[in-house]
Amino acid sequence: MAHIICERTAAQVIKTYSPNMMVHPYMRDSNSVVPASTTTPSIDTLLNDEILPPIYSIMSRLHVVVVGPGLGRDKVMLEIARKVIARAKELGLHIVIDADGLFLVQQTPDVIRGYTKAVLTPNIVEFQRLCNALGVEVPEGFPEDARIAKKTCHALATAFGGPVVLAKGRVDYISDGKFEFACDMPGGKKRVGGQGDTLSGTLSTFLAWKHAYQSRIWDHDVSLDESSLMMLSAYGAAAITRYCSRAAYGKYGRAMLASNLSEMVGDAYTALLEDDRYRI
Repeated sequence: MAHIICERTAAQVIKTYSPNMMVHPYMRDSNSVVPASTTTPSIDTLLNDEILPPIYSIMSRLHVVVVGPGLGRDKVMLEIARKVIARAKELGLHIVIDADGLFLVQQTPDVIRGYTKAVLTPNIVEFQRLCNALGVEVPEGFPEDARIAKKTCHALATAFGGPVVLAKGRVDYISDGKFEFACDMPGGKKRVGGQGDTLSGTLSTFLAWKHAYQSRIWDHDVSLDESSLMMLSAYGAAAITRYCSRAAYGKYGRAMLASNLSEMVGDAYTALLEDDRYRI
């Protein structure tokens, strides 16, 4: 079940997308919290007394929080996101950070530094900005040279000291600072804006399954440790997204849109997780 926590004026539009999402119009932006007079509550008071409590109430029922897609860079929205991340850490929730959530991390790396249940999903430009923010050198040859790209991803993950970094590109590089994976499955010949949302959603699904695995919802041998589960979740999301991209391009060609990837998610899970044959 997906809960979408959004700004009030966006809620009605988002509700029309799908009946499968629970939409909560609890977030506010700067325009809606500017004090009108000296008797109007301060922004901090509004945040602590009115805005954050209902959001925190929802979070107590979640397994994974995705921060960033559709967030924007409004100061109040970013402050709410920062506090949501802090609350998610207190609750021990898995956190996926993408899009403008990465802008927040770029400005304040400590918001997620050291948290081992988080995954950052930067594209090449966002990756370089995060490197600059944490003082990680981006060598010449990045990202074309596989050895350099893998080493740089490892360096950024090490600088964060806990979160997994999933660097999206022609090849997806994944590192937690200890181990590295590379997902080079074939994707589509066209990359579309919004493709990363399929990755974020799929990643949150794998992390929810990780939670179920660790909660022993079914019988198993408990052979996978925390680090392995985080890395495999990131790899699985990268693989699913690449399959969806390739399948959508095969059907729509240059007319492919980000929404077309969603149509392929079911087939991707079947082909990669339930069918020994990988084919499109």
